Amino acid sequence: MSIFKLSKDYIAFPDPSLAEPDGLLAIGGDLSVERLLMAYKNSIFPWYDDQSPILWWSPPKRYIIIPEDIHVSHSMKKFFKKHDVKIEINRDFSDTMHHCRMAHKSQGEWIIDEMEEAYGALHKAGYAMGVESFIDGKMAGGLYGVVIGRCFFGESMFTEIENGSKVALILLSKLLAEKGFSFIDCQFYTEHLESMGGISVSRDEYLQMLRNGI
Repeated sequence: MSIFKLSKDYIAFPDPSLAEPDGLLAIGGDLSVERLLMAYKNSIFPWYDDQSPILWWSPPKRYIIIPEDIHVSHSMKKFFKKHDVKIEINRDFSDTMHHCRMAHKSQGEWIIDEMEEAYGALHKAGYAMGVESFIDGKMAGGLYGVVIGRCFFGESMFTEIENGSKVALILLSKLLAEKGFSFIDCQFYTEHLESMGGISVSRDEYLQMLRNGI
């Protein structure tokens, strides 16, 4: 199966079911607001580094969290009782995203300048959101993602203080549940996300959830 090459002049994607077994669907194109919105609405997202062209993915299995099903461990419940915790939404989106970039730099830099600029534009258009957690008055962690309809597409997290990203995800999940959001897209499985209530769904199931949520 060949990888589709996208044109910068025409915004379109192939059917996600045509992706490679690892989820790679297409290369090229650009990171315009219009193209990114089309991608997310069709179970597709960009993920690449500065040594490659833009790579577009649609994995056959998607890892998600249903907001009202977020799992709060016994130790985290005790932590919440012991500390003053809160989140702030969009305090400084570019700062939140840059913290995520620095946190994952040792694992390979995929949040590159081009991505920061693109998601900054998404934020200005009203589709990207930054979340920061505060523990006892100090910034502890955070995350950023894309919001379309009642769907939240998580992109990356960072932690400055122990449990900082967990606090951000738990309190965001509770907020999204109150607002009737369908899911938080986590893209790929990790043990950490599984411990917080994540589940795996097929691409077809995910696309149906997208249609219902958007």
